[in-house]
Order: sequence, then C-alpha cells, then structure tokens
Amino acid sequence: MMRIFLFLLTNAAILLVISIVFNLLGLSSALDAQGVDLNLNALLVMSAIIGVSGSVISLMMSKWSAKQSMGVHVIEHPQNQAEQWLLDVVSRQAQVAGIGMPEVGIFDNPTPNAFATGMNRNSALVAVSTGLLQRMDADEVEAVIGHEMTHVSNGDMVTMALMQGVVNTFVYFFATIIGYVVDRAVFKTERGHGPAYYITQMAAQLALGVLASMLVMWFSRYREFKADAGGAKLAGRQKMIAALRALQRANEPEALPGQLAAFGINGGGFSRLFMSHPPLEERIAALQNNP
Repeated sequence: MMRIFLFLLTNAAILLVISIVFNLLGLSSALDAQGVDLNLNALLVMSAIIGVSGSVISLMMSKWSAKQSMGVHVIEHPQNQAEQWLLDVVSRQAQVAGIGMPEVGIFDNPTPNAFATGMNRNSALVAVSTGLLQRMDADEVEAVIGHEMTHVSNGDMVTMALMQGVVNTFVYFFATIIGYVVDRAVFKTERGHGPAYYITQMAAQLALGVLASMLVMWFSRYREFKADAGGAKLAGRQKMIAALRALQRANEPEALPGQLAAFGINGGGFSRLFMSHPPLEERIAALQNNP
C-alpha cells in the first residue's frame, strides 16, 4: 500500500505544481479573456479522479477478470505431477524473491504464453498456457515463470496501472481545455457546452491518448528487460536465454486481452512505438551482454 500512497502523494504534488504554474503564467486570466470560463483547479481534481479511479478499479479486478477472460484453472489441489511441479517451482521462486505465494493457474491456449497480475505482490496470480507446458522443456518453463515472478516482486502490475492513471489524468485534462477553447473562442458558445466542445474533446482525447500510449509502452518495454534479468537470477541466465529462443521458434503468440497484454510474453506487435515487449532478439542480446 506504500506504493499507492506514494503515487497519490506524488500525483497530488504534480497537480498542485501545475495549478501554481498556471496561476503564475496567468493562463486562467488568458482563458477568461477569450471567454473560456474554465476552473482549472477544479478540472485538475476532476481529471485526477477520472484518470486514476479507472486504473485502480481495473487493478483491483485484475485477478478476477484474468480468470474469467482467460479461463484460468487455479491449481488448488494438484491433479497430476505437472501441476505439482508447477506449484513447487512457483513456491521456491516466491521464497527466493521474498514475496507471498501467488495463486498458480493454467489456461487453455496452444501458444506458449504466461502472465502475472494482481494488485498486491503478496497476493498475485501467475498463470501459464497449456502450450507453454507442452512446447517448452522444464528449464525453459522455469525461466518463464521466473520472468513472471519478477514482475510480481517488482510490483509491475501496480506500477503500470498507476502510470496509466497518471497518463489518463493529463489526457483528460488537456483534452477538456482544448474542447473548451475551441467551443468558446472559435465557435463562440456563451453558455453550457456546444456540439463543438464534445466533438473536439473526444477527438483530442483520442489524439492525446495515442501519444500517451507511446510513453506507457516505452515503460513496458523497459520493464520487460528488468523482468528478464530477474528471471535469469531466479532460474539461471542460460535457462532464460533458452526460453526466449524457444519463443522465437514458436509461432507468434496471440495477444492477451486488455490489460493482460502488458504481463504476457509475446514477440510481436504493431509498430515499435506501440509494442509492449521489445523484440526477442534484443532481449536475448541484453542478457548475453550483461552477465
């Protein structure tokens, strides 16, 4: 909870600084002169509530939504040797990483894949696909689990959700200002909101959202290198490299839905700017060049 507290404190400080800067620069007065009677302080607070609440709620529901959307079978009582082995590996790595034992699950998908989610590093969910268990050997699977366990121990689920919340805050904030300016200064709407406000505000949210997603995806790619390094420590560097090479040999994995895509392992994407994961060859090179 300290991470969440620090985030809220930081976000509040950012809002305060921006408010002070706007007042010092006289932005409110400039907008008023153009007929844009917008309370920037109130807008900042409203934007923060809208931007952060969605991410926090999504994070709180992450384990439940993962189980439902991916059809994850949580291993409570191992039914076979493979399930027992999987639990043992996760338990051993959790002890080494100093975190609570996550829930462990398997989801039916022929593609080698895995993900970790949850709002608490001591109460997370780590799940692997049937394809991962079938198409990789034990050492490679162990490395993949180490990668996901590093996401958990680093608190990446919380960090990504909170970062998205900050991004959402400022996207909504600046999109609303743009909508007001266009509606009042260009279309001369005197009371309430005209059609131009809603159209412009939505268009600005889309445009700013695309730009903001580039920042989020850049951080996601950076986080993947850290998870690979952590997986190498938990399972062994050669095992981690072998696992990444096995992913290269496999077919391109299907995208995980929604927020889960940030925590799965995949080797492709659209353009590089919107890739949540670095190319596999770069991840392998990073491990080889940083022994």
